[in-house]
Amino acid sequence: MSNATSVSVKQASQPGTAISSDLNALKIRQQAAWSSGDYAVVGTTLQIVGEQLCEALDLRPGSKVLDVAAGNGMASLAAARRWCRVTSTDYVTALLRSGRARAEAEGHPIEFIEADAEDLPFDDGDFDIVLSTFGVMFTPNQDRAAGELLRVCKPKGQIGLANWTPEGFIGQLFKILGKYLPPPPTARSPALWGTRERLAAMFGSATSEIKAEARYFNFRYRSPTHFLNVFETYYGPIHRAFASLDQQGQIRLRDDLHALIVRMNRANDGTMIVPSEYLEVVITKR
Repeated sequence: MSNATSVSVKQASQPGTAISSDLNALKIRQQAAWSSGDYAVVGTTLQIVGEQLCEALDLRPGSKVLDVAAGNGMASLAAARRWCRVTSTDYVTALLRSGRARAEAEGHPIEFIEADAEDLPFDDGDFDIVLSTFGVMFTPNQDRAAGELLRVCKPKGQIGLANWTPEGFIGQLFKILGKYLPPPPTARSPALWGTRERLAAMFGSATSEIKAEARYFNFRYRSPTHFLNVFETYYGPIHRAFASLDQQGQIRLRDDLHALIVRMNRANDGTMIVPSEYLEVVITKR
Protein backbone atom coordinates (compact mmCIF):
# COMPACT_ATOMS: atom_id res chain seq x y z
CA MET A 1 0.00 0.00 0.00
CA SER A 2 1.14 3.56 -0.56
CA ASN A 3 2.58 5.74 2.15
CA ALA A 4 1.28 9.31 1.86
CA THR A 5 3.25 12.13 3.42
CA SER A 6 2.12 15.75 3.48
CA VAL A 7 4.70 18.46 2.87
CA SER A 8 3.70 22.10 2.66
CA VAL A 9 4.07 23.82 -0.69
CA LYS A 10 6.72 26.54 -0.50
CA GLN A 11 6.71 29.66 -2.60
CA ALA A 12 9.90 30.50 -4.44
CA SER A 13 10.58 34.16 -3.94
CA GLN A 14 13.22 36.83 -4.28
CA PRO A 15 11.78 39.71 -2.20
CA GLY A 16 11.93 43.17 -3.64
CA THR A 17 12.07 42.20 -7.31
CA ALA A 18 9.24 42.76 -9.76
CA ILE A 19 10.13 39.56 -11.58
CA SER A 20 9.75 37.34 -8.52
CA SER A 21 6.48 39.07 -7.66
CA ASP A 22 5.14 38.38 -11.14
CA LEU A 23 6.25 34.75 -11.01
CA ASN A 24 4.75 34.19 -7.58
CA ALA A 25 1.45 35.68 -8.75
CA LEU A 26 1.56 33.41 -11.79
CA LYS A 27 2.25 30.39 -9.58
CA ILE A 28 -0.84 31.16 -7.50
CA ARG A 29 -2.91 31.43 -10.68
CA GLN A 30 -1.51 28.20 -12.04
CA GLN A 31 -2.08 26.25 -8.85
CA ALA A 32 -5.69 27.43 -8.80
CA ALA A 33 -6.08 26.44 -12.45
CA TRP A 34 -4.62 22.94 -12.03
CA SER A 35 -6.71 22.47 -8.88
CA SER A 36 -9.89 23.23 -10.82
CA GLY A 37 -11.60 20.71 -13.08
CA ASP A 38 -10.15 17.20 -12.73
CA TYR A 39 -6.88 16.77 -14.59
CA ALA A 40 -6.85 13.06 -13.73
CA VAL A 41 -9.54 12.50 -16.38
CA VAL A 42 -7.14 13.81 -19.04
CA GLY A 43 -3.92 12.61 -17.42
CA THR A 44 -5.01 8.98 -17.52
CA THR A 45 -5.28 9.13 -21.31
CA LEU A 46 -1.60 10.15 -21.54
CA GLN A 47 -0.34 6.98 -19.81
CA ILE A 48 1.56 5.73 -22.86
CA VAL A 49 3.88 8.76 -22.63
CA GLY A 50 5.04 7.73 -19.17
CA GLU A 51 5.60 4.16 -20.33
CA GLN A 52 7.65 5.27 -23.33
CA LEU A 53 9.72 7.67 -21.23
CA CYS A 54 10.61 4.92 -18.77
CA GLU A 55 11.69 2.73 -21.68
CA ALA A 56 13.80 5.57 -23.11
CA LEU A 57 15.52 5.81 -19.72
CA ASP A 58 16.09 2.04 -19.72
CA LEU A 59 14.99 1.93 -16.08
CA ARG A 60 16.56 -0.70 -13.86
CA PRO A 61 14.57 -2.48 -11.13
CA GLY A 62 15.39 -1.12 -7.70
CA SER A 63 16.27 2.37 -8.94
CA LYS A 64 15.18 5.24 -6.71
CA VAL A 65 12.88 7.41 -8.84
CA LEU A 66 11.32 10.84 -8.24
CA ASP A 67 8.35 11.99 -10.34
CA VAL A 68 8.05 15.81 -10.20
CA ALA A 69 4.76 17.63 -10.93
CA ALA A 70 3.43 14.11 -11.38
CA GLY A 71 -0.26 14.88 -11.84
CA ASN A 72 -2.18 11.67 -11.23
CA GLY A 73 0.96 9.60 -11.53
CA MET A 74 1.29 8.30 -15.07
CA ALA A 75 5.10 8.26 -14.99
CA SER A 76 5.10 7.20 -11.32
CA LEU A 77 3.03 4.14 -12.18
CA ALA A 78 5.17 3.36 -15.22
CA ALA A 79 8.31 3.37 -13.05
CA ALA A 80 6.65 1.33 -10.30
CA ARG A 81 5.59 -1.27 -12.88
CA ARG A 82 9.30 -1.68 -13.58
CA TRP A 83 9.98 -2.43 -9.88
CA CYS A 84 11.52 0.93 -9.07
CA ARG A 85 11.25 2.66 -5.68
CA VAL A 86 9.07 5.63 -6.56
CA THR A 87 8.25 8.95 -4.91
CA SER A 88 5.48 10.94 -6.63
CA THR A 89 5.12 14.69 -6.01
CA ASP A 90 2.73 17.44 -7.02
CA TYR A 91 1.41 20.65 -5.48
CA VAL A 92 -2.23 19.75 -6.15
CA THR A 93 -3.55 17.57 -3.33
CA ALA A 94 -6.46 16.16 -5.34
CA LEU A 95 -4.10 14.82 -8.00
CA LEU A 96 -1.98 13.09 -5.38
CA ARG A 97 -5.13 11.42 -4.06
CA SER A 98 -5.95 10.21 -7.55
CA GLY A 99 -2.44 8.88 -8.08
CA ARG A 100 -2.54 7.14 -4.70
CA ALA A 101 -5.81 5.43 -5.60
CA ARG A 102 -4.33 4.19 -8.88
CA ALA A 103 -1.22 2.89 -7.12
CA GLU A 104 -3.25 1.13 -4.44
CA ALA A 105 -5.46 -0.48 -7.09
CA GLU A 106 -2.35 -2.00 -8.68
CA GLY A 107 -0.61 -2.73 -5.38
CA HIS A 108 2.41 -0.45 -5.92
CA PRO A 109 4.17 0.99 -2.82
CA ILE A 110 4.57 4.53 -4.20
CA GLU A 111 5.18 7.36 -1.74
CA PHE A 112 3.08 10.46 -2.44
CA ILE A 113 4.32 13.84 -1.19
CA GLU A 114 2.88 17.31 -1.72
CA ALA A 115 5.75 19.46 -2.97
CA ASP A 116 6.58 22.44 -5.15
CA ALA A 117 8.77 21.62 -8.15
CA GLU A 118 10.72 24.82 -7.52
CA ASP A 119 11.55 23.86 -3.91
CA LEU A 120 11.78 20.09 -3.57
CA PRO A 121 12.01 18.75 0.01
CA PHE A 122 14.79 16.25 -0.71
CA ASP A 123 18.53 16.07 -0.15
CA ASP A 124 21.10 16.68 -2.85
CA GLY A 125 21.68 13.63 -5.05
CA ASP A 126 18.83 11.69 -3.40
CA PHE A 127 17.52 9.96 -6.56
CA ASP A 128 18.91 7.81 -9.34
CA ILE A 129 16.25 9.02 -11.79
CA VAL A 130 14.13 12.20 -11.83
CA LEU A 131 11.04 12.28 -14.10
CA SER A 132 8.47 14.81 -15.21
CA THR A 133 5.85 14.36 -17.93
CA PHE A 134 4.09 17.56 -19.02
CA GLY A 135 4.52 18.84 -15.46
CA VAL A 136 7.66 20.75 -14.52
CA MET A 137 7.48 22.60 -17.85
CA PHE A 138 4.63 24.69 -16.39
CA THR A 139 6.64 26.08 -13.46
CA PRO A 140 6.85 29.89 -13.53
CA ASN A 141 10.55 30.01 -12.52
CA GLN A 142 12.01 27.66 -15.11
CA ASP A 143 15.67 28.02 -14.15
CA ARG A 144 14.93 27.36 -10.50
CA ALA A 145 12.87 24.27 -11.34
CA ALA A 146 15.60 22.93 -13.63
CA GLY A 147 18.12 23.55 -10.87
CA GLU A 148 16.00 21.53 -8.44
CA LEU A 149 15.79 18.58 -10.84
CA LEU A 150 19.56 18.62 -11.14
CA ARG A 151 20.13 19.08 -7.41
CA VAL A 152 18.13 16.04 -6.28
CA CYS A 153 19.54 13.80 -9.04
CA LYS A 154 22.70 11.93 -8.11
CA PRO A 155 25.92 12.40 -10.11
CA LYS A 156 25.72 10.36 -13.33
CA GLY A 157 21.99 9.92 -12.69
CA GLN A 158 19.34 10.69 -15.31
CA ILE A 159 16.53 13.20 -15.74
CA GLY A 160 13.67 12.13 -18.04
CA LEU A 161 11.22 14.69 -19.41
CA ALA A 162 8.26 14.80 -21.76
CA ASN A 163 7.57 18.41 -22.82
CA TRP A 164 5.08 19.77 -25.35
CA THR A 165 6.75 21.70 -28.20
CA PRO A 166 5.76 25.23 -29.28
CA GLU A 167 4.77 24.02 -32.75
CA GLY A 168 2.67 21.07 -31.59
CA PHE A 169 -1.05 20.94 -30.88
CA ILE A 170 -0.83 21.64 -27.15
CA GLY A 171 1.79 24.32 -27.70
CA GLN A 172 -0.59 26.04 -30.11
CA LEU A 173 -3.51 25.52 -27.73
CA PHE A 174 -1.67 27.36 -24.97
CA LYS A 175 -0.75 30.12 -27.41
CA ILE A 176 -4.47 30.64 -27.99
CA LEU A 177 -5.15 30.64 -24.24
CA GLY A 178 -2.49 33.31 -23.83
CA LYS A 179 -4.50 35.64 -26.07
CA TYR A 180 -7.41 35.50 -23.62
CA LEU A 181 -5.48 35.26 -20.34
CA PRO A 182 -2.09 36.88 -20.94
CA PRO A 183 0.70 35.80 -18.55
CA PRO A 184 2.94 38.40 -16.87
CA PRO A 185 5.45 39.94 -19.29
CA THR A 186 8.33 38.45 -17.29
CA ALA A 187 7.03 34.87 -17.66
CA ARG A 188 8.61 32.46 -20.11
CA SER A 189 6.43 30.21 -22.26
CA PRO A 190 6.14 26.66 -20.87
CA ALA A 191 6.62 25.37 -24.41
CA LEU A 192 10.26 26.52 -24.32
CA TRP A 193 10.90 23.30 -22.38
CA GLY A 194 10.02 21.61 -25.66
CA THR A 195 12.99 23.20 -27.47
CA ARG A 196 16.53 21.87 -27.53
CA GLU A 197 17.96 25.37 -27.17
CA ARG A 198 16.19 26.09 -23.89
CA LEU A 199 17.03 22.65 -22.50
CA ALA A 200 20.70 23.25 -23.28
CA ALA A 201 20.58 26.64 -21.56
CA MET A 202 18.97 25.23 -18.40
CA PHE A 203 20.82 21.93 -18.09
CA GLY A 204 23.84 21.93 -20.39
CA SER A 205 26.60 23.04 -18.04
CA ALA A 206 25.72 20.37 -15.44
CA THR A 207 25.23 17.45 -17.82
CA SER A 208 27.33 15.09 -19.89
CA GLU A 209 24.58 14.40 -22.44
CA ILE A 210 21.14 15.64 -23.46
CA LYS A 211 19.16 13.42 -25.81
CA ALA A 212 15.95 14.91 -27.18
CA GLU A 213 13.70 13.06 -29.62
CA ALA A 214 10.52 14.41 -31.17
CA ARG A 215 7.52 12.18 -30.51
CA TYR A 216 3.79 12.46 -31.01
CA PHE A 217 0.88 11.74 -28.74
CA ASN A 218 -2.45 11.26 -30.54
CA PHE A 219 -5.43 12.90 -28.86
CA ARG A 220 -8.28 10.55 -29.75
CA TYR A 221 -11.80 11.80 -29.04
CA ARG A 222 -15.25 11.07 -30.41
CA SER A 223 -15.29 14.46 -32.15
CA PRO A 224 -13.76 17.94 -31.84
CA THR A 225 -16.80 18.91 -29.78
CA HIS A 226 -16.23 15.95 -27.45
CA PHE A 227 -12.62 17.06 -26.90
CA LEU A 228 -13.70 20.62 -26.15
CA ASN A 229 -16.38 19.45 -23.72
CA VAL A 230 -13.92 17.20 -21.87
CA PHE A 231 -11.18 19.81 -21.68
CA GLU A 232 -13.54 22.63 -20.76
CA THR A 233 -14.87 20.51 -17.91
CA TYR A 234 -11.76 18.75 -16.63
CA TYR A 235 -8.51 20.33 -17.92
CA GLY A 236 -7.65 23.00 -15.37
CA PRO A 237 -6.18 25.78 -17.56
CA ILE A 238 -9.03 25.60 -20.10
CA HIS A 239 -11.66 25.14 -17.39
CA ARG A 240 -10.30 28.22 -15.63
CA ALA A 241 -10.09 30.24 -18.84
CA PHE A 242 -13.74 29.66 -19.69
CA ALA A 243 -14.76 30.48 -16.11
CA SER A 244 -12.86 33.78 -16.31
CA LEU A 245 -14.45 35.00 -19.56
CA ASP A 246 -17.83 36.52 -20.29
CA GLN A 247 -20.19 34.79 -22.69
CA GLN A 248 -18.81 36.45 -25.81
CA GLY A 249 -15.25 35.68 -24.75
CA GLN A 250 -16.17 32.03 -24.18
CA ILE A 251 -17.69 31.81 -27.65
CA ARG A 252 -14.58 33.31 -29.28
CA LEU A 253 -12.25 31.03 -27.31
CA ARG A 254 -14.27 27.95 -28.18
CA ASP A 255 -14.31 28.95 -31.86
CA ASP A 256 -10.52 29.48 -31.87
CA LEU A 257 -9.88 26.11 -30.22
CA HIS A 258 -12.31 24.35 -32.56
CA ALA A 259 -10.55 25.89 -35.59
CA LEU A 260 -7.20 24.65 -34.27
CA ILE A 261 -8.55 21.12 -33.89
CA VAL A 262 -10.09 21.10 -37.36
CA ARG A 263 -6.83 22.33 -38.87
CA MET A 264 -4.76 19.59 -37.19
CA ASN A 265 -7.27 16.74 -37.21
CA ARG A 266 -6.15 13.80 -39.35
CA ALA A 267 -9.46 11.91 -39.01
CA ASN A 268 -12.03 12.28 -41.78
CA ASP A 269 -14.89 10.29 -40.27
CA GLY A 270 -16.20 12.83 -37.77
CA THR A 271 -13.93 11.67 -34.96
CA MET A 272 -10.85 13.50 -33.69
CA ILE A 273 -7.29 12.21 -34.01
CA VAL A 274 -4.87 15.08 -33.46
CA PRO A 275 -1.13 14.36 -33.17
CA SER A 276 0.58 16.59 -30.62
CA GLU A 277 4.34 16.87 -30.82
CA TYR A 278 6.45 16.63 -27.68
CA LEU A 279 10.12 16.19 -26.88
CA GLU A 280 11.14 13.02 -25.08
CA VAL A 281 14.26 14.06 -23.19
CA VAL A 282 16.92 11.99 -21.42
CA ILE A 283 19.53 14.05 -19.57
CA THR A 284 22.61 12.50 -17.95
CA LYS A 285 24.05 14.51 -15.08
CA ARG A 286 27.81 14.89 -14.76
